Amino acid sequence: MKLIIDELEERISKAMESVAAVRLCAAVVRPAADAKFGDYQANGVMALAKQVKTNPRKLAEEIVANLDLSDMCEPPEVAGPGFINLRLKADFLAARLLEINGDADRLAVDKAAGRKTIVVDFSSPNIAKQMHVGHLRSTIIGDAICRMLEFLGHNVIPQNHIGDWGTQFGMVILGLWHVCMAEEKYAGQEPYYRTELEEMKAHATDRKTLEDICRRIRKRQEEDWREDSYESTGDGKKLFRPFLDKLPTRDESVLWGKILSAYQYMNMLEETIAGMGLRNPTLVDGKVQDIPFELLSRHVTAMLQKGGKQNQQECDAWAHVRRLTMKQCNEIYRLLNVTLNDSHVRGESAYNDDLPGVVADLKKAGLAGESDGAVCVFPEGFKNKEGQPLPFIIQKSDGAYLYATTDLAALRYRVYKLKADAIVYVTDSRQKLHFEMLFAVARAACWAGEDTELTHVMFGSVLGEDGAPLKTRSGENVKLRELLDEAVERARAVVEQKNPELSEADKVKIAEAVGIGAVKYADYSNNRTSDYVFSFDKMLAMEGNTAPYMQYAYARIKSIERKAESKDVDIETELASVKELTLADAAELDLAKHLIRYGEAVAAAAADYRPNYLTSYLFELAQKFSAFYTNCPVLSAEPAKRPTRLLLCDLTARTIKHGLGELLGITVVEQM
Repeated sequence: MKLIIDELEERISKAMESVAAVRLCAAVVRPAADAKFGDYQANGVMALAKQVKTNPRKLAEEIVANLDLSDMCEPPEVAGPGFINLRLKADFLAARLLEINGDADRLAVDKAAGRKTIVVDFSSPNIAKQMHVGHLRSTIIGDAICRMLEFLGHNVIPQNHIGDWGTQFGMVILGLWHVCMAEEKYAGQEPYYRTELEEMKAHATDRKTLEDICRRIRKRQEEDWREDSYESTGDGKKLFRPFLDKLPTRDESVLWGKILSAYQYMNMLEETIAGMGLRNPTLVDGKVQDIPFELLSRHVTAMLQKGGKQNQQECDAWAHVRRLTMKQCNEIYRLLNVTLNDSHVRGESAYNDDLPGVVADLKKAGLAGESDGAVCVFPEGFKNKEGQPLPFIIQKSDGAYLYATTDLAALRYRVYKLKADAIVYVTDSRQKLHFEMLFAVARAACWAGEDTELTHVMFGSVLGEDGAPLKTRSGENVKLRELLDEAVERARAVVEQKNPELSEADKVKIAEAVGIGAVKYADYSNNRTSDYVFSFDKMLAMEGNTAPYMQYAYARIKSIERKAESKDVDIETELASVKELTLADAAELDLAKHLIRYGEAVAAAAADYRPNYLTSYLFELAQKFSAFYTNCPVLSAEPAKRPTRLLLCDLTARTIKHGLGELLGITVVEQM
C-alpha cells in the first residue's frame, strides 16, 4: 500500500509542474501540525512561486484548480500565503483500514523500492570484560535498525565487531594463567589474584609499600613460572596445558567470575609496576630472557599474534576466553531480545592478516606516508586546533596497528566481500571524528564509491540522576546484566502490587517483559543523539510515554476480547464478516487516521535511524485509542457500529504489537 504522504506529494507535484511549467517541483507534504487545518499540508508552493516570480497564494489556487484528489480528500483549501490544506475522506479511511486488516503480516506496509544490502555494525563488546551500560544503546539501537530495515525488505547483515585482538590479550592470557596457578599450586587458599588486587587498591597512594608488594609478586611469579615446566623451562606443560585441556568441562559461570577477577588483577598490576624497574624472565624465541615486568603482557600478546605450534597455549587460552565471553554476551542478548547471534560475530582478529595489505595499499596509492616514525593518512579537510593537517594513524612507530587500520580492513571487506550498498556504524558520539576520517580515507582510496552509503549513527550517553555518566557508587561502569536484573526485580514488585492473583509463571513472564521493555523503550523514546537520565521510577511508570503504558494499552484491548465472551459477542465472527466500515464519531475518525499512518512512521524511523519516531507514533496511537475507548462504547455498541469499533480495537492492538514486538523487540503481554 503506497504511503498516503507519497501519493499526495506525487499528485500535487505534478499539478505544480503543470501550472508553473517547471519540471521537478516538490510539493513538500507534511502531516498537519494542528488538526483544525486538516490532516496534511503541502508547503512547497511558496518556494515555487519565488522561482517563477508570482504571487504564492494565487499560484496555490491555480494548483488546487488543476488538482484531482477526489478519491482521497475533501476539496483542498488554500490557507495563508500559499499552504494547501488536505483532509482525508471517511470512505477513503475505511477502505484503507480494510486493506490493512487484510494484510496480517505487514499491516499493508509496502517494502522499500530498491532492495539494498546493508551492513549494520553494532554492540561490539570486548573479550574478558562484562558488558556494561555503555553497550546498551549500541546494542538495542542497532537491533532496532536491523529489524526496521529487514521489515522494509532490505538484505541486512548484522556485524558484531567484537574487541578480540590487541595488546590487552596478553593480560587476558596471563590472567588465565594466574587462575591456573591459584587452583593448581595454591589449592585451598584464597586466590592470590584477589587478595593482592585488594592489597594494591588499599595502598594505591603509598609508593614504597606498593614497590614491596610488587617485588613480592614478581618473585612468586618467577617461581611459579619456572615450576610450570615439563620439557623445558617455562613451557607451561606441567600445569597450564592440562588446565587448558580441562576448561571445556568446567562450571562456566564460576570460571567466568575468576577470569574477570584475574583480568582486573592484571590491569591493576601493570599500572602499578610501571617505572619500578622490575624485570621478569620469559621465553623469547625459545630462550629464557629477562624483560621489563610491565612489558610481559605485550610479549604474550606478540606470542598470540605470531601463532604457530610454539604458541599454541596462548592461542588456546585466547579461544577459550573468547568463547566464554560471547556465551555471557549471548545471554544478555537473549534478555534484551535482540537478534544478534554467533553467526554475526566478526571481530578484530578476523582482519589481522589483512592489516599489512591495508597499509601497503594506502602507501602505493600515495595516500599514506611516514610522519614521526608512524604511518599516517592526512585526509583532506581535517585540521587540528593549530590549523595543521590532522593525521589518521594506521601504523605506529613500533609497527603496531590501530583501530583505524582494523576499521579500514573491515570496511573494505564489507564492500568487496559482502557487497554492501550501505554500511551503518552504531556507536557513541565521541567517535564522530574517527568515523568522519575513516569515511574520507575509504573514499579517497576508492574502497567505497560515492554510491556506497557510509553512515555513523551516533548516540549520547546514559546519565545518572546527578547528570554525570551512569556509574556505580565506587565509580565503575554499571554492569548491564545487573541493571537488567534490577529492572526485572522492580517490575516484579509492580506486578505483585497491581495483580497479585496471577500465577507465579505469569508473574515471572510479565516482570521480564515489563522490566526489560521499560529499559529499552526509555532509550528508544529519547532522541538518540541526546544524553538521557536513567531513572527506574520514570521508565516503569504506568503513565506517560513508557513501555508499561504501551504494554498496558495492548493488554487493555486484549481484555475486551475476554469480556466479549461474557456478553455473548463473537468477536472473531464479527471481524471475519466485516466488509464495510462506518466512521462517524470524531474519535473513530481520529484513531483511523492515525492507524493508516503506521507505514509513514516506520519509513521515517528507518530512513533517519531514529527509533523515537516510532515510539512517538505508538504513544500517540495509544492516546488516541484511549480517547476512542472513552467516547465510543465497543461491546455495548449497537450492531451497526460494533464491527467498525471492534476492528479499530483489533488494528490498534496489532499495530502496537507489531511496532513494539517486531520492530523494537519489546515483548507485549495480554494481561498485566
